[in-house]
Amino acid sequence: MDRARPAIGSHVAVGGGLVRAGLREAEDVEAEVIQIFASNPRAWRPSPVDPRIDALFRERCAELSIPVFVHASHLINLGSPSDSTRESSVGLLGHTLRRAADLGARGVVVHAGTSVSRGRRASALAVLRELVGRLLDDAPEQVRLLIEPTAGGGEALAATVDSTIDYFAALNDDRVGLCLDTCHLHAAGEAMATAAGVQRTVSRVAAAIGVERVGLIHVNDSRDASGSLRDRHESLGAGQIGADAFEGLFLAPELAGVPMVVETPSHREDVAFLKARRAQALAPHDAAGRCLAGSR
Repeated sequence: MDRARPAIGSHVAVGGGLVRAGLREAEDVEAEVIQIFASNPRAWRPSPVDPRIDALFRERCAELSIPVFVHASHLINLGSPSDSTRESSVGLLGHTLRRAADLGARGVVVHAGTSVSRGRRASALAVLRELVGRLLDDAPEQVRLLIEPTAGGGEALAATVDSTIDYFAALNDDRVGLCLDTCHLHAAGEAMATAAGVQRTVSRVAAAIGVERVGLIHVNDSRDASGSLRDRHESLGAGQIGADAFEGLFLAPELAGVPMVVETPSHREDVAFLKARRAQALAPHDAAGRCLAGSR
């Protein structure tokens, strides 16, 4: 079966400068796609912006044909019971979407959020729909908002496949896309320890919300057991998910062509690992399914 070739890359640090540090790291790890923080991920106040540097970064990424995704602040929680937290979240996420457009990014990844306290999931999702709709009405059209389900702790609004499907049904907005994280799905208790399990899990959620809405995959192993609800990334093959399971990402037809980004402690090695798996998955196979790569 022919499969579209997904770009593979990593999250890169830009604290030393978007071009000087970020693109240098992208070159070092041989990334074909990158994700960045456009501001301090643990601060409400946006970092200072230099439009000249933004323009240079945008131009260099275009020259190198490197797609860019921006990860929004970890503080953002559109499902919060606090009016002030929700409004601050809307303001910061709106700023991030506009900044992403200035950087030439394809999308902004934001965590799905939490209701904080038990028993208010339905009301949190109802408010979320209005907030996200308002945000996207004012956002640059060229930047897609990608919701990332979390590991399941703290009254998460989306973590498992079922809760993610419910979340997108509540939003009911085709403009919103999805970013899946292998570590998060594993931590939430989904079957991710085998290639078949990974394929079934991602295929189920993608089929339910719409294949075209899956915009990015975070590929991370996990330090903790399935169902731990703990978001602790590990290098690919060194954690509880295991090396062989990641082949499932390339076997799921719903993920054909979807960019993949590692957020692990060993970016360079893990980018190379995924590229090797991609080459094997995309190589010609005979009728019995045997890989013909290297055959004569």
